[in-house]
Amino acid sequence: MATINTNAGAMVALQNLNKTNSELEQVQTRINTGLAVSSAKDNGGIYAIAQSMRADVAGYRAVGNSIDLAVSTVDVALAAGEAISDILIEMKEKALAGADSSLDTASRTALNEDFKALRDQISTIVSNAEFNGTNLIDNSVASISALANADGSNTITVLDENLSLGGGVVTVAATASFGTAAAASTQATAIATSLDNLNASLARLGTGSKSLEIHKTFVGKLSDALEKGIGNLVDADLAKESARLQSLQVKQQLGIQALSIANSAPSAILGYFR
Repeated sequence: MATINTNAGAMVALQNLNKTNSELEQVQTRINTGLAVSSAKDNGGIYAIAQSMRADVAGYRAVGNSIDLAVSTVDVALAAGEAISDILIEMKEKALAGADSSLDTASRTALNEDFKALRDQISTIVSNAEFNGTNLIDNSVASISALANADGSNTITVLDENLSLGGGVVTVAATASFGTAAAASTQATAIATSLDNLNASLARLGTGSKSLEIHKTFVGKLSDALEKGIGNLVDADLAKESARLQSLQVKQQLGIQALSIANSAPSAILGYFR
């Protein structure tokens, strides 16, 4: 039936062209963003899963930063402890030299002055072994903790090691000195005990630092795996999208031509009236 009021062919052609334009817009969005799922309207379920995984990745970035701070704090404490160990060795040498009963008073006094200067250096090191406001060897904190998982429910803790003079590790008193061979011998014994205690403290700090570094490596791998998983869910295959873009562009041109042909059909009715 020939009619000018209803052009069914044009309506069908327009519907097909609109569908092609919609698909073309979707492909162009994927190419522009690199994402097959860039919003919830693309695929609500996949988008929700990807967002949850993105939150975990962000959480693991915070975990990494927390571990970095803890590692730096422990490493500063380790460096200070190793310096104190070296000083204690020198102090022991001075004390043993002072314990020599054949030594004259002037020589022993000179050795004692060196001994006291080294002793005071320990206090200086302890008070300055601070990172980001935290000192792990002056008995100012009980421990430090670093985040271990993305929701903050687990932590890794490294205990304080009090390396202050007269503390539980370094038993040499803050006023330690010697004026006689017997006093020097007593100090040498105290230093030997302190060195044994300090070695144990350094071992604990070293183990804590190593544990933090191992966990940071694990967190980095876990974060990478999550990011890869997000990519698998939402990233667009640009090779496929490029091929689809060219196909849709051709389809769009054909659709425009089909619509043009359908729209010109009613004008043929004029031939009936010539």
